Amino acid sequence: MDETPDDPGELLRRAGPWLGGPAAPARETAAVVADPFDLMTWRDTCARSAGLRDLARELAARHAHSGDLLADVFLAAYQARPRLRDRAALDPSRLVNHQITAALLDSSEFAELRRQSVGDPYVAALAVLVLAAALRRLLDRSGDARQRAEEAARALLDAERAANAVPRALQTAESRQAVKAAKTIKAVEAAEAAADAARRAASGLEQSLDAAAPGVRATARVAAAEAAEAARAEAALTRAWGVGPGELARLPFDRRARLAERLRTGRLARWAELIGRFRQMAEGERARRVENTTGELVGVTLGDDLSRVVPAELVNLGAPALRAVFAARYAAGELMVYDNVGERSTGRGAVVACVDTSHSMYEAGPGGVTREAWAKACALALLDQARHTGRDFVGILFSAADRIRVFRFPAGAPADIAGVLDFAETFLGGGTSYQAPLTVAGELLAEEFDDAARARGDIVLITDDECEVGEEWMRDWSRAKQRLDFRVFGVAVGAPRAAEAGSVLDALCDNLRTVDDLTDVHAAADLFRVL
Repeated sequence: MDETPDDPGELLRRAGPWLGGPAAPARETAAVVADPFDLMTWRDTCARSAGLRDLARELAARHAHSGDLLADVFLAAYQARPRLRDRAALDPSRLVNHQITAALLDSSEFAELRRQSVGDPYVAALAVLVLAAALRRLLDRSGDARQRAEEAARALLDAERAANAVPRALQTAESRQAVKAAKTIKAVEAAEAAADAARRAASGLEQSLDAAAPGVRATARVAAAEAAEAARAEAALTRAWGVGPGELARLPFDRRARLAERLRTGRLARWAELIGRFRQMAEGERARRVENTTGELVGVTLGDDLSRVVPAELVNLGAPALRAVFAARYAAGELMVYDNVGERSTGRGAVVACVDTSHSMYEAGPGGVTREAWAKACALALLDQARHTGRDFVGILFSAADRIRVFRFPAGAPADIAGVLDFAETFLGGGTSYQAPLTVAGELLAEEFDDAARARGDIVLITDDECEVGEEWMRDWSRAKQRLDFRVFGVAVGAPRAAEAGSVLDALCDNLRTVDDLTDVHAAADLFRVL
């Protein structure tokens, strides 16, 4: 220890830096500046995500302050304009967190991720979970920097305590002569030593952080690219299954997590791209179609379509005495109207998709696509089509006569994604029977006709097999078609023989096509122009 100085002014000069100044501000522990609402979102997301809670516990057992790092990464992904706190305002123990978060925000890959994650706590949490492996590596490799950060934090705390002891020591002096008291001298010397130690610790920390910086930046870029790809893949998956951003935003966190897991691991998960292409194709066909178009004019007939009334009939409206005659003929459907040939206008009743799920539908065709995958993708696009036109949709899965499942999606209610997935993933196996599903389909259309007076439904039968039907059943079927005015479209998937002229499928259907290439979604394009 230095000798006690004879000059009290010298001691006061040495003590001056710690006298009369403002108290040292509290050091921040979060690298990303956040308001109370952002912090509440983080805490709420943690409470709802078992994955985040498990990750936080795992890292906390090995690395100090890792919970603050997870919050920083989440907020960096979630906030619209994340702002890093000034390093000087941070507790030195959190400077490693600051470096990792800064490296992420500086990468173009993380910027790509933020296209999906900004304002969406679920995607921001997904980003943290995908980044978990990289965060472990970064924390493991930054051991020296974290040790120096802890030393710097302790040194800074010691320096602040020592500095606070100097004015207290002076205040306890009983007279000016007491300035030379040993207690005061020790306090000043301790403050000087602590400040020097804090400067050395801070310098060592900066060197350690500089040494780790290249590795942190490289790891952050790779990890951010992986997280961005995971976010894109999940977004594409939900879009392929017809789940819109608005519907996702309304789902509670835990339900959305379960839905995402089911979409990733479900029976048709590998065919999400095919399902998405079907939906895009159907949407394109809807855009091309012009409603209520007239076909090629071929003559004059009788009817009540005022858009096609011939000019001679309209002349009658000009004579008051003939207006009643015009009204009577209009009510009876006996006006002269132009006749045309063209595609029949869309139906108004329910769309019923009968999908074969017998054993043979599991067979793969070109590109490895199974017949089941093609059929289910087509059926899901038909569901979209029905909802777009305000029509009920019914999905009927069938195989043998005693194996049948019916899934109903009314036009007036949102399509429950869980129900859609159940429809897509159910596979019955067994043989094939046409009568069972078509009978159910006819009964559903009859029920709709009796209850709501809606006719002109559409049945789409998708199968890869040929089977017989009874003569009496066929007569009943023909009468039902005539009464309810529904159409039957057939799709023979990988089964050209079933679509041959004179086959049972040909006799049942008004419009029949064969699909040989299961990678071609456009084979069913005309369905979406006329349904």
